[in-house]
Formats: sequence, C-alpha cells, structure tokens
Amino acid sequence: MEFYGAVEAGGTKIVAAVGRAGEEPRALERIPTTDPGETLDRIIGFFRARASEGLPIRALGVGCFGPVDLDPASPRWGFITSTPKLKWQGTDVAGTLGRALGVPVGFDTDVNAAALAEYRLGAAIGRDPAVYLTVGTGIGGGAVVDGRILHGASHPEMGHMLMARREDDGFPGFCPFHGSCWEGLASGPAIEARWGRRGEDLPPDHPAWDLEAWYLAQGVLNLLMALSPRAVILGGGISQVPGLIDRVRSTAASLCAAYLDRPQTPEEWSDMIRAPGLKIPGLDGAFLLAEEAAGVSVS
Repeated sequence: MEFYGAVEAGGTKIVAAVGRAGEEPRALERIPTTDPGETLDRIIGFFRARASEGLPIRALGVGCFGPVDLDPASPRWGFITSTPKLKWQGTDVAGTLGRALGVPVGFDTDVNAAALAEYRLGAAIGRDPAVYLTVGTGIGGGAVVDGRILHGASHPEMGHMLMARREDDGFPGFCPFHGSCWEGLASGPAIEARWGRRGEDLPPDHPAWDLEAWYLAQGVLNLLMALSPRAVILGGGISQVPGLIDRVRSTAASLCAAYLDRPQTPEEWSDMIRAPGLKIPGLDGAFLLAEEAAGVSVS
C-alpha cells in the first residue's frame, strides 16, 4: 500500500503525518511553529525518519497558514506572503519541503484543505457549494464550488471581511492590518484582548459569548448572501465552546430577518450551520492534496 505525507501548518503548531485521507494516520507528530528554518527542518526530519522505518511517502500535501501564493504560474508559488508572523514572510514552504523529500507537493491554505476534506469526507458531503470556517488564533475560511476549492486572484480571506460593529462594543479590534475586521473582532486573540482572559478561561455563560455569536453570525450571514452555500462548517477551538454554534444559528436567523428562502426554520438553520464531521479536517485535506499531486483521482 502506498502512503502520503500530510502537513497541516498552523500559526502556533504544525501537524505532520503519514497515511491516507479518511484513515487513521500511520504516524503523526505535532511540531511547534517557531522560526521557519527550525520548523521546516523538523518536518523534513519527521518524514525522513518515517521513510527509514518503512513508511516512505509518494507525495506530500500541505495546508498552510497564510496568506500564501497559489498561482501556479508565479515564481513564488508555495510561498507564504504577507503574514503577521513576520519571520515567515517570504518563506518557500512547498519548494523547501519538496526538494528535501524528493516528492511532488500539493499546496493550499489550511482552511481550503479543511473545506475540501469536509466536502469529500465529512459534514458537507453532497453539499455544493460548501464553506469551512475556523475560529481560533485567527479566522479563516475556504469554499468548495462545483467540487473544487475556490481560487481566484488569490485565495479567499474570509477572516478579513469588514464587520459592522455592535453598538455596545467599543473594542478597537485586534487585526494589525484592518483593526475591526472579522478576525480583529472575533478571533481568539481578540477575545483575550477585549476581556483580559483567554477564551478557554471564560465560562459558557460569560457575556463574551453572546458578543462572539453576534460577530460570527454576521460573518456567516455575509457568506450565505455572497456564495449561497448549502453548508457552512464552523470549526476551530472557539467554536467548541458549549452552546456557541446554537447561538450563532439563532443570531444569524435574527439578523437575516427572513430575507432568504432557505434557511428559514430553526431546523433549516441547524442543517445549514454545522459542526465539523472530521477530527482534523485540515490534515485529511492535506492528504487529499497529496493524492492530487501524485495524480490520484479523489473525486
């Protein structure tokens, strides 16, 4: 049996694995995201060690934090570009890993990879278009349209949509680029900066979560209006707060004011805004990217 490599590269940690999409990985390691040289060396070392143990990979898939260059005609394809993680700006992720390991590389954003995995293997099967959102260290989103990841002039930067501020919220926003964009108002660091405590330290009945639900619902509703998806998957650490997804559903319904034909009823809103169906969707998505890079049909 052939195996593939997968890398889910987040802003705080990297998950590297050997296996196949939709299966339990044969090997997995979590690596802190430090400086580029050290981090990429550890990823390369992981796959070389697994190859020496009888688990060589045919191809590698990378779902990476961004922004990244996804233009196949660009000399900077596979590079991280204008990330707030200053040390990583201009880092050639795909090229460095591909040259070191001697395998083809499939490369996309971490949220695009997760969107593809949820569409093909998880909570969005049969739901086209579909959107996957992650709410944690930042806010990111990917979309699958007609069975393929949505690309354009760049890749979607859903977390940097500009938001209408709730009237009682005086927080200036956390984003270094846009201040009060979606990520600047509702990401994990924004919650900590606004309330002086990390989100995981706030009880489920804290007023932070009503405000969080309001901003998340507003962003989800914007995506419903713009892309008309049949499913919006709400992932990431913040979305796991007990009751938060239900609050997002009810708040989105209120903000929508019955403008859309669907969803309308509470049952339809529950069907539209969903929790992830996969344990680590970004990793499964990276395996799918690896299979595509190897020329394997995964449709």
